[in-house]
Amino acid sequence: MLTVRSVFLISLLIVPACTPNSSPPAEAYDPASDSLRFPGEVHLRNIRQLTFGGNNAEAYWSYDDRYLVFQSDWAAINPQGCDQIFLMRADGRPLANGERYRLLSTGKGRTTCAYFLPDGRVLYASTHATGPECPPVQRTAEGRYVWPVYDTYDIYITDTTGAEPELLIGGPGYDAEATVSPDGRYVVFTSSRTGDLELWRYDLQTGELLQLTHELGYDGGAFFSPDGSKIVWRASRPTGEAAERYRRLLAQGLVEPTDMDLFVADADGSNPRRVIQLPGSQWAPYFHPDGERIIFASNHHTEGGRLFDLFLIRLDGTGLEQITHSGTFDAFPMFSRDGKRLVFASNRNARGEPSRETNIFVADWVEHPEPVDLNFGRE
Repeated sequence: MLTVRSVFLISLLIVPACTPNSSPPAEAYDPASDSLRFPGEVHLRNIRQLTFGGNNAEAYWSYDDRYLVFQSDWAAINPQGCDQIFLMRADGRPLANGERYRLLSTGKGRTTCAYFLPDGRVLYASTHATGPECPPVQRTAEGRYVWPVYDTYDIYITDTTGAEPELLIGGPGYDAEATVSPDGRYVVFTSSRTGDLELWRYDLQTGELLQLTHELGYDGGAFFSPDGSKIVWRASRPTGEAAERYRRLLAQGLVEPTDMDLFVADADGSNPRRVIQLPGSQWAPYFHPDGERIIFASNHHTEGGRLFDLFLIRLDGTGLEQITHSGTFDAFPMFSRDGKRLVFASNRNARGEPSRETNIFVADWVEHPEPVDLNFGRE
């Protein structure tokens, strides 16, 4: 899947069971102190920065909304050189032993895409079984920006102490991008086991595997709806010369992360459909707590350019609404289980200056903006 270091490069080169919440009370909100918020971000308040250097991404909530798992190459906490998995408190306070960030992965190989199980354990993908070194990263092929798709990725389970991981899903080919159904029974993940990048579902009770997608193209980054009845994911559907190029790159362990759209289907893969077709790349989708909308990252408004923002859209493809307006990279959104907060990754900073750092941010979610939100401005 997308590496943390890729987050910034994308901005340069391509160019859970819960209910809707009420907005936080406006009388308790001080706009002057919200230095990480930008005009137009009417659904976000009290934005807090949780990491402070390097590249950090894919932060996802625990089932009790107290913790986040994320991947990071930030040298201050990860001298290994490529992405590793960490745990932190969602409010930014130290963990019980006083440390701010706890390494959960082995510190070997490259990791990606951590996600909590209801019992507090954590899934993630890693290449560590094939060696301690970081696998090589290729950024371009055939004159195009590409992501590496390592066939040494397998999916592991650990706990929040960083105990020795246990192999959950392995075998030949790429196995990564795993997330979990709200009831904790199913894992949806991306695999190249059939020769294409398809979505699969793993039953944690029976060990059964079910292939969910069957069309040519990259199917990945899937998440379940709050009631577990649906999945949403990003996918490319290349045709003609683009299809031939897709096959050539995939044979080299590469994929071109452009021209992707959002798809939804029933949780067993039936009734798949494209939500909307827009220019550029639509990715990192996640269900709104109402189960009727999707928040996602897109550069369609810049016609495939460098700027990525968060957007909301209804499942029927209507009601497109821009959520972030930082003028930089914003992606990887996930609502807390109670629907009151949004975590995301961004290149933003309080100074409003260009930055190569991608950090994790948490904001209060404002479902119904008030005048204090609609009129928000920066000094």
